[in-house]
Amino acid sequence: MIESIDQYLDQLKATLAGSDRATIQDALADAQEHLSSALDHVRETREDVSEADALQPIVQEYGSPEETAMAYKEIEARTRPALARTTDVDNRPLLTRFFAVLADPRAWGALLYMLISLITGTIYFSWAVTGLSVSLGLLILIFGMPIAVLFMLSFRGIALVEGSLVEALLGVRMPRRPMFSSKSLGWWERFKVLVAGKRTWLAIAYMVLMLPLGILYFTIVVTLLSVSLSFIATPVLEFFFDVPLITFGDTVYRIPGGLTLLIAFADVLLLPATMHLAKFVGRAHGALAKAMLVSD
Repeated sequence: MIESIDQYLDQLKATLAGSDRATIQDALADAQEHLSSALDHVRETREDVSEADALQPIVQEYGSPEETAMAYKEIEARTRPALARTTDVDNRPLLTRFFAVLADPRAWGALLYMLISLITGTIYFSWAVTGLSVSLGLLILIFGMPIAVLFMLSFRGIALVEGSLVEALLGVRMPRRPMFSSKSLGWWERFKVLVAGKRTWLAIAYMVLMLPLGILYFTIVVTLLSVSLSFIATPVLEFFFDVPLITFGDTVYRIPGGLTLLIAFADVLLLPATMHLAKFVGRAHGALAKAMLVSD
C-alpha cells in the first residue's frame, strides 16, 4: 500500500535500479508531477481525506511502481539517442576502422559540438557570472529574492537545453523533463530547494567550465582541420594548377619533390586522426555532462 508520494518515488527508483540515470530522473519527475497534481485536485474537493487514502485510486490509475518502471524501460529501448553507440565491439581490421571514422555520424556530431562549444560556452559563462553577481548583489533588497529565484530556475533550464544538445550531437542519454516542484511548497521552500540543491550548483559549475573547454575544443578542431585541409590543397594546387606553395615578391617557393609523398601521406592520416580525436572528446564530454547535469 502506497501511503505517500515519497514512498512511491522511492519504490520506483529502486525498481529502476540499473537503468540509465537520465531515464530514472525523467521517470521520477513525471511520476511526481502526475501524483502531486492529482493529489492536489482530490484535496480541493475533499479536504478531510488523508494522503494515503487519496493516493490509492491515483496509483491504480497511474500504475504501480513496478508497472511504471516496466513502461519506462520499454520506452527507453525504443527511444535511444540517434547517435547512441549500438555496439562496443568492432571486429573489422584496424586499418578499416581507422578510415571508417570519416563515415561515422558520431564523429561528425562530436566535431560539430566542438565547433559550436565556443559560442555556447561563452553564453553559458556570461549568463552564470551575470546571474550570480546580480542575485547576490540584490539579495539585500526586497525584490532581490524573486530575481534570484528566476536566475536559479534559468540555470536549470539552460542545463536542460544543453542536455538536449549533448544528446543530439554526442549520443549520450540526457534528461528530457524538467524537475517538478510541488505546488504545495511555498515560495520560501522552493527557493531553499533551488539554493540547496546540488544539481543547481553543478549546473552553474558546468556553465563556468564550458568557457575554457569551448576555447580548447574550438582551437583544437580549427587548427587540425586547417592543417589537414592545407595538406590536401597544397599538392593539388601546385601540380594540377601550377600554384606555388608561397609567393613573396619575385621569389617563388615550391614543394620539394621529396616532400610530396610525405605531405600526401600526412594528409591521408591527419584527417581521420582528427575525427577519431573528435569522437574521443565527444565521449569524454558526454560523460562529464552526464555526471554534472543528471541527478543521482
